[in-house]
Amino acid sequence: MDGKRRKATVPWMTMFFLVLSANFPLCSSAASQLSDNQKSTHPKGRNGFRSSFLFPVTGNVYPLGYYSISLTIGNPPRVFELDIDTGSDLTWVQCDAPCTGCTKSIDRLYKPNKHILVSCDHPSCGVVHFPDSPQCEKPDDQCDFEIDYVDHGSVLGVVVSDVLTLRFMNGSRIRLHLTFGCAYDIKNPGPYNPPGAGVLGLGNGKASLLSQLRGFDLTRNVLGHCLNGKGGGFLFLGDDLVPSGMSWMPMLANSKNYLSSPAEVLFDGKPTSIKDLKVVFDSGSSYTYFDFQVYEAVLDLVRRGLNGKPLDTVEDKALPICWKGTKPFKLVQDVKNYFSTLTLRFPDTPVIQLELQPEAYLIVTEDGNACFGILNGTEAGLGDSNIIGDISLIDKMVVYDNEKQRIGWISANCDRLPQSGTHSFDRSLDSHYNEDFQQPYAASFGIADENYPKTQDSGESKARIQNREL
Repeated sequence: MDGKRRKATVPWMTMFFLVLSANFPLCSSAASQLSDNQKSTHPKGRNGFRSSFLFPVTGNVYPLGYYSISLTIGNPPRVFELDIDTGSDLTWVQCDAPCTGCTKSIDRLYKPNKHILVSCDHPSCGVVHFPDSPQCEKPDDQCDFEIDYVDHGSVLGVVVSDVLTLRFMNGSRIRLHLTFGCAYDIKNPGPYNPPGAGVLGLGNGKASLLSQLRGFDLTRNVLGHCLNGKGGGFLFLGDDLVPSGMSWMPMLANSKNYLSSPAEVLFDGKPTSIKDLKVVFDSGSSYTYFDFQVYEAVLDLVRRGLNGKPLDTVEDKALPICWKGTKPFKLVQDVKNYFSTLTLRFPDTPVIQLELQPEAYLIVTEDGNACFGILNGTEAGLGDSNIIGDISLIDKMVVYDNEKQRIGWISANCDRLPQSGTHSFDRSLDSHYNEDFQQPYAASFGIADENYPKTQDSGESKARIQNREL
């Protein structure tokens, strides 16, 4: 999607954040979800929780521009590919209700049953619409949602509670009802369709999938991802895979997203004039975005650092700023020595730094050029927000600890699933991509201007909803 999935020039859409203060209510109790056999035979993990969940990740920064997992939904179960997004809360999937603007064929859409709809008076509906209240003619009306994006894209749908099948790291499986969005009206103003069937919301709000699992006391409210620079990686929910030796930084208090404390920028290890920079860690953005002033300052530093180097500027369809060498580059390693390291240093925790080596802000395109993977967020419609996207998070394990309100990272080998407990994950994470997809896809789902779901009494929205009652 192009705020999230955005083809390096103009994003498709940028996901909203939910600010949620109460426990997210589920449509049925934990006891009704877990069979007696599961209760008695599946050992709990440390701290009294059952275990963590582990998912293989596919995708890459370039040329696809997204990372996704497969999630099994419904009864009978079907597998859907969802883009992982720490910048939004509500998980949603394209569904046949029927669907307008969906990018998948009918046989690959989620088909909801009427009995799984969340009603307007259910507490879950209020959480999805927070801080507004859902506007319904009758309490038992279906709970609809609408998400607007800064690039004028939108998603409209109905809130449902359906069975998801998940696998613990110890190998046991669990089936339980979770609440998510069934999107049946999608507007995409960009030239490229998003490759996934929906979005896995991993934000810190109570509507997120992780918060719901934590509400069942199934796992800790901790998540992490390890994105391989060659493509693929893994995602985990829970704290069983959190390694020692991580660099931890406090999350900014009362934030709607994974926002850092203020940082200052170093270039080649030397201080610059760029200070008080707050950044959002967003797996829903393929690239890193800085507001106009920071972007111009950083780009100027990079350009000055290239003086005397055998590189010339060149136009490339992949990204706005690119360079060519005396011969085409094949890998980032072929060009990285011409560039210097960018470092984010956090004065509130002075020993904590996030180093962005050249491979954390450069891509090599199919034409053999090296392109700058830090983009102008103001031009992209993100205002003064600054986003650390996938390009700057590859080959690192990044952990979002919502219980201790901190973000951590450490260099890691992300090309294979880890092993834990009684079950071994031994399959290689070599990625298999959609070979029909040829264009680079720069995602940027995560940041928006006060984008909350609209209440259902707006004119156009009400007409769209009334035409699609399930």
